[in-house]
Amino acid sequence: MTQKERYTFTLDWFQQHTPDAETELIYDNPYQLLVAVILSAQCTDKRVNMTTPVLFEKYPGPQQLAKADFDELFSYIKSISYPNNKSKHLIGMAQMLLEKFNGNVPLTVQELMELPGVGRKTANVITSVIDQQPNMAVDTHVFRVAARIGLTRNAKTPLAAEKQLVKNIPSGLIYKAHHWLILHGRYICVARNPKCNICGLRPVCKYYQKNVAKREQL
Repeated sequence: MTQKERYTFTLDWFQQHTPDAETELIYDNPYQLLVAVILSAQCTDKRVNMTTPVLFEKYPGPQQLAKADFDELFSYIKSISYPNNKSKHLIGMAQMLLEKFNGNVPLTVQELMELPGVGRKTANVITSVIDQQPNMAVDTHVFRVAARIGLTRNAKTPLAAEKQLVKNIPSGLIYKAHHWLILHGRYICVARNPKCNICGLRPVCKYYQKNVAKREQL
């Protein structure tokens, strides 16, 4: 099977079975999504969604968040991973939004990465979700799933995986493919004991052919 055939099968399968995949983070505007994505680093979306309603009520916009008391903000997100660093990042992010971007969330990867707490992955999420830009955020799920299926080859870093995926996925599907791969990794192609028995990508999955199919034939 060629690489092109593997991509075609995978994308067709996702389009048929999960055509409307989207982020599981709950938000109402770009500011709320930015806050939620910063909080979601090394933390589950479920935990973030439990935390943000009260946070957004207290700090409905960057104007309020920029003036937040560190200890008070910390108390709202203490159940989130790395609350100390994230409290600093959120306040700094809000202050820069006001000082440099007139309180608006910028929608270029380069400008977003200027904000405290925003790396390439977060910037790719914001631009792809809000503006449907052809940017691929590679988290642990995307990195794992793409490698297992065989969509990426010898990609040693998230950036290397990102470049391969963007090169091979039609630009109009990249913003959706980001969610397809994340959700597949979250619920089917999990890190330990992937649920290959219910995975529709078995016909093209290198991991399945190498590690599971052979055992089934014994």
